[in-house]
Amino acid sequence: MALSAALMLGGSVSAQKVAFEEYNLDNGLHVILHNDSSAPTIITSVMYHVGAKDEQPDRTGFAHFFEHLLFEGTENIKRGEWMNIVSSNGGYNNANTTEDRTYYYEVFPSNNLELGLWMEAERMLHPVINQIGVDTQNEVVKEEKRLGDDSKPYGNLIPVVKRNIFKKHPYRWTTIGSMEHLDAAKLEEFQAFNKKFYIPNNAVLVVAGEFLIQSKQSLDKKIFWFNKKSSAIKKKLLLKTQ
Repeated sequence: MALSAALMLGGSVSAQKVAFEEYNLDNGLHVILHNDSSAPTIITSVMYHVGAKDEQPDRTGFAHFFEHLLFEGTENIKRGEWMNIVSSNGGYNNANTTEDRTYYYEVFPSNNLELGLWMEAERMLHPVINQIGVDTQNEVVKEEKRLGDDSKPYGNLIPVVKRNIFKKHPYRWTTIGSMEHLDAAKLEEFQAFNKKFYIPNNAVLVVAGEFLIQSKQSLDKKIFWFNKKSSAIKKKLLLKTQ
């Protein structure tokens, strides 16, 4: 016990201090900046406060579906070009979804900070949500479920556990959701979900790494690509004891 306590205390005393700056844009977007010159790389990432818990019981899987759908393209990035732009500029990217949030990121050489910011601003402000994208990603998500859950021993253990732990709370369904719900959803429902949740005042922009920018004012000008007004968002108060 004493050794465990000492190790825990030592860990807390030697915890790394991370210097960062944070502020809000006028439209509610929360911005966090961390300058780290230890490597010539930069990450631009956006976390949206939307996850499986924000879905309707008869339309589960929407948040995870959007993890895929918002790579389809924007008004200024042609369909299928997102990954090409990232890889041809020496970067990589990905996204993930939980019950509570959805997270997108790009990692680039530090001279491509402007590109990373522009791409995430495009994803937030100018996504193209159309039928071909919905149909394509519907099949992608089904294949993910077949490979990740349906084909593994005990792959459906978590859905059963969640249903038995939570009776009313939306944690009772899995992040990947129901394929039947996704099949039944209309294009207008996906467009409405995007308009409600993937907006500046429901998001956090994080920029971390080596900033090759002469001044903070120059960086602020790039971040203001995100400065589009967004409507107020209302969420239900959830009790985890439900």
